[in-house]
Amino acid sequence: MYTNGYIFRYAAIMVIIAAALLSTAAMLLKPFQERNIAIDKMGGILVSANIQDVDATNAMKLFNEYVSEEIVIDQDGKVVDSYTDGKKEDGKAFKLDMKKELYKKSQGEPYELPLYVIEKDNKKLYVIPFRGVGLWGPIWGNMALNDDLNTVVGVTFAHKGETPGLGAEIVADFFTKQFIGKQIFNDKNEFKSIQVVKGGADKLPPNERIHGVDAITGGTITCNGVNDMIYDILDSYLPYLQKNR
Repeated sequence: MYTNGYIFRYAAIMVIIAAALLSTAAMLLKPFQERNIAIDKMGGILVSANIQDVDATNAMKLFNEYVSEEIVIDQDGKVVDSYTDGKKEDGKAFKLDMKKELYKKSQGEPYELPLYVIEKDNKKLYVIPFRGVGLWGPIWGNMALNDDLNTVVGVTFAHKGETPGLGAEIVADFFTKQFIGKQIFNDKNEFKSIQVVKGGADKLPPNERIHGVDAITGGTITCNGVNDMIYDILDSYLPYLQKNR
């Protein structure tokens, strides 16, 4: 019969071995995980600009092909970094952590934000990344604007754990395609954002419908999160957008 001391020593050794194996596995897998995250991020940026047939096998190639410039702007809309050469995943803009930068903003501290310039069909598109909060966790995405820095070319959304069939439908085409052609400024150059309207954008006055899309039935809280995210992020980019329109 084994003594208590033997059992404790055996258990301690097994715990140490298991921890070492898990730690080693985590370190070995980290580069692959980071690459997959980067590829997913690139894919979202490209798809928002209506670049088709993007998948894990070609996202990095297409990203470097279509993205002509990566810009970093500060809270005043001033360009503090511009990256055009080399692999775009090496640029400062691509490496910026939106979560950390938005936290700095919430604390009243200086912050920086990324902006991606895509050249497609001899036109420049400007992609703004989003990050916000849904019902059950973070939501994020991208919005591509035409060269007028006003008209939406496309959007993508993603989430960590919204309710299937309800809030999770923010990723669906029937929701995202509504944004195409919408505008974030009115004819007086006033910032309007884009409203996600419960009950439908038809509830808005006719002259406001260019700034609205239909919310998802049953996904009110998630849609409110998308609505707030769009407004807050676009408002953060407003100094740059107004200077360059």
